[in-house]
Amino acid sequence: MDRYAVIGNPIAHSKSPAIHAAFATQTGERLEYGRILGDPATFEIQARTFLSGPGRGLNVTVPFKERACALADERSVRAEAAGAANTLIRLPDDRIRADNTDGVGLVRDLRDNHGVDIAGRRVLVLGAGGAARGILGPLLAEAPERLVVANRTAAKALELAARLGGAVEGMGLEGLEGRRFDLILNATAAGLAGEVPRLPADCLVSGGVVYDLMYGDRSTAFVRWGLEHGAGQALDGLGMLVEQAAESFFLWRGVRPRTAPVTALLRSARKRPAQGPGEGEGE
Repeated sequence: MDRYAVIGNPIAHSKSPAIHAAFATQTGERLEYGRILGDPATFEIQARTFLSGPGRGLNVTVPFKERACALADERSVRAEAAGAANTLIRLPDDRIRADNTDGVGLVRDLRDNHGVDIAGRRVLVLGAGGAARGILGPLLAEAPERLVVANRTAAKALELAARLGGAVEGMGLEGLEGRRFDLILNATAAGLAGEVPRLPADCLVSGGVVYDLMYGDRSTAFVRWGLEHGAGQALDGLGMLVEQAAESFFLWRGVRPRTAPVTALLRSARKRPAQGPGEGEGE
């Protein structure tokens, strides 16, 4: 039976095994999917060992996405543009291909599941790590009026903006004073500690949308911030997690599962007592 897994650190809380098990049941695909606790000292060895043995593919999460992209023998256009990968694919000749399904997962969740139109909107992405790198290209493809990346360390945001040839504006968080946005996406890891990036109180337009790429069994700190600051929709990243997983499943198996039933199942399960922090799609 083909084997797959998600690798990250931390990883015990990951919902990816449940998601892919549901996809396999739905599509009739036979596979096993597990978790691997990534070791920062030996991540590349762990990934290559799994993919040179029984493993056919890996999902990659915090904090290894950029390293996953670098270790691959070839990269998709999406991974190359992002400089980060959340999906590794073992090819028939045993080489490793890197791809990034985060951005398409985010856009599908926003557009198809929540009716959020990005075209012509002023969009702010918080963070400049692997999560932000993965979503900027697909966001740009939706033709926003403006796309800004803001990071606690301005140099990192400026570097990321330069990588995209001027299509994105980069700045430090202090540069957001006096700026207002229709859609704000949190791609930082601050939520893992229950924190929110320091933002001007009026940077979200009334009735705007906030989206936290993180998720948890309870509302994340950023989702709560959005509700407190007049958001019309305050969304977490659970839908994105399912959508990006479906894209990975398609890349591995050539079959596209239906996502709505799986997302509904996970949201229903979240009504139970909290089990820990949500799986991060951030850096």
